[in-house]
Amino acid sequence: MTDINIISTSEHGTKEFAKKLSSLIPDGTVICLLGDLGAGKTTFVRGLAEALNIKEVVQSPTFNIMKIYLKGTKPLIHIDAYRLADVNSDIGLDEYIGYETGITVIEWPMYISSLIPKKHIEIKITNLGEDKREIVVSGNITLKGELD
Repeated sequence: MTDINIISTSEHGTKEFAKKLSSLIPDGTVICLLGDLGAGKTTFVRGLAEALNIKEVVQSPTFNIMKIYLKGTKPLIHIDAYRLADVNSDIGLDEYIGYETGITVIEWPMYISSLIPKKHIEIKITNLGEDKREIVVSGNITLKGELD
C-alpha cells in the first residue's frame, strides 16, 4: 500500500474520506487510529459506520473500552485503548481484533501494541486548526482499488 496523505477541510470531508477507504479495505482489516484528543478520530469512525449502513449513534468508547456495532453490512469493532495504559491488557480484546468479517478500529493502539497484527493500516489525524485535518494513511494491507 502506498502512503496516502490528504487534507480534510471539514467534518463532512473526514467522513467522506472514511467512506471511500471503507470500500477499499478487505474484511478483517485492523485500523490503528492515531491523533490527539479532538483530532477527529471519532468523526472518522462515524464515516466508516455510515459506509457500513450502521444506524446507531457512534460515540467514542473511552469509558467502555470497546463498542461493537453489528447492525450494518458488516461488523464494526471500535476499541479505545487509552485507559489500558500501564495495565494488563489481557481482557479478551484479542478475540475482536481482526474480526474476520468486519473492520476493527483501535484508538491509542500503542497501549495494546502486543495485540496489533502485523498486517494493519495506520491512520494518523492531525488537527491543523479550525476545521482542517491532515490524514495520513500507511500500512501493509492490499487495497481493493485506488483512492481518487
